[in-house]
Amino acid sequence: MAKWTAFPYTDADYTQDAAGLKKHWARLHAGDAEPLPKDAAVLAAWGHFHAGEFQKAHDAGLKAGGAGITVANKAQSIYATYLEKSEKTRLAMFQEVAARAEAQIADDPKNPNAHYWLAYALGRYGQGISVAKALAQGLGTKVKTALETTIQLQPKHADAHIALGAFHAEVIDKVGKLLGRTQGADAATGLKMFQQALKLNPGSAIAKMEYANGLVMLEGDKKMKDAEKLYAEAAAAVAADAMERLDIELAKSELED
Repeated sequence: MAKWTAFPYTDADYTQDAAGLKKHWARLHAGDAEPLPKDAAVLAAWGHFHAGEFQKAHDAGLKAGGAGITVANKAQSIYATYLEKSEKTRLAMFQEVAARAEAQIADDPKNPNAHYWLAYALGRYGQGISVAKALAQGLGTKVKTALETTIQLQPKHADAHIALGAFHAEVIDKVGKLLGRTQGADAATGLKMFQQALKLNPGSAIAKMEYANGLVMLEGDKKMKDAEKLYAEAAAAVAADAMERLDIELAKSELED
């Protein structure tokens, strides 16, 4: 496998030992509600992930197997979203994650994050090939079903609420309210999902950014001031790990634009 691009921010150290990870677990996983792993190898893989060592996290997660697949999928998905420069490689990475998540679902159908990473990977892949094309391929239904299943299995999964809100907003933005209905997209439901995500994880920078984007997609320029306020709050957030740092830096760069 080619060497992945390194995490670019060296001014903060997000490294933690096993004791530190256990102590801060609830905060680090406020978004995905992943349970604390019993397997030391899986916990070590998460240590690499939170430190921004995404390739090491991916490799260690795959080697550990079982719950380690979730670490591998999250590491590869976050890396592909934020740091991979080649669009072709990004799309291939999302396809790989989706295939692994489907296999994980087959082994462990009640694992919320197996469904979540399937939805995330397919959603990002769909954005890459164009939302309209993705909907024509039936990916919209797959994403929506996987996210609804995630929430059904784990109602406190803030990130699944964010992603489901984004699904409703993006579909309506790209194909309109009328055609959006045929995909099960509904503006009121989308807004409700964003609001619930922020209730579950109030400090989440990504929740605020996605809510801001969703507000503008669903309600237009009249919500621009609200969206800018949400982006400013996201940019001012304090990162607990490397992934959150990537979210916050993205918020800052969007504000500068």
